[in-house]
Amino acid sequence: MTRWFRTLLRLTPIVFGVSLLSVLGLFGFRAVVPLDELRASTDAVGNYLQTLGGIYAVLLAFVVYVVWGQYNDARSFVAREATAIVDLHRTASGLPNATRVAIQDKLQAYVDAVVTDEWRAMTHGDDATIERVGVILDEVWLAIHRCRPGSATQQAVYAEVLTRFNELSDVRTSRLTASRTRIPPAMRVLLYLGALITIGSMYLLGFEQLWLHAVVTGALAGAIAHILFLILDLDHVFGGHCHVEEAPFVRARRTFTRPTHQVSADAAV
Repeated sequence: MTRWFRTLLRLTPIVFGVSLLSVLGLFGFRAVVPLDELRASTDAVGNYLQTLGGIYAVLLAFVVYVVWGQYNDARSFVAREATAIVDLHRTASGLPNATRVAIQDKLQAYVDAVVTDEWRAMTHGDDATIERVGVILDEVWLAIHRCRPGSATQQAVYAEVLTRFNELSDVRTSRLTASRTRIPPAMRVLLYLGALITIGSMYLLGFEQLWLHAVVTGALAGAIAHILFLILDLDHVFGGHCHVEEAPFVRARRTFTRPTHQVSADAAV
């Protein structure tokens, strides 16, 4: 089952459910409040809704822009981290063979742990698992630290390995930070409260035909529900239906067996 189809299955009942509830609420409201009273204040309510709708639309657009930017940043961090791993794994082949094997084995274990354990841990806030995976990266650093380059070439490679490792460590921190970034609770309350007020305010319009009033109200409610679903889904960049995938790490793991990653530098010393 493709991702878009799974998202559609989750989104459809939410949108139609919110639309249905808004229409049922409208029917109840119109049963209590006479149409004449609504018709008398239509102009004032129209101006009010125009102002309220404009404010809420700006708020929704701003939040969508922010969470979409965070989603793209997280995706960029994942791609950069995978690239840093491949570069470090390949560059380490220029070090003494014992160091090369130690670094590459630990990088292999790190990638496996990220794909199988840490990805799921990020979605559940499992700091213990994330810390355990981070220890594997610390072991990579220890292997680098123990290295004693035996030639000028290996010294140059060693300096490059240090640079690559620092880049990997930095981008890993950025990825984990992105996984913990969430919309503040106060913003969530504002989004939901604004949706209720905006949809509820539609009840105050004095439509002559009830069916037309219901269609307009239901359509607005469905559109708002769709946007809120998108916001909350993108806010969970590693756990939502549109989550950032671990595919770059999987592709990085496949490169480890290439000949350029397995060259021994000892013969050149």
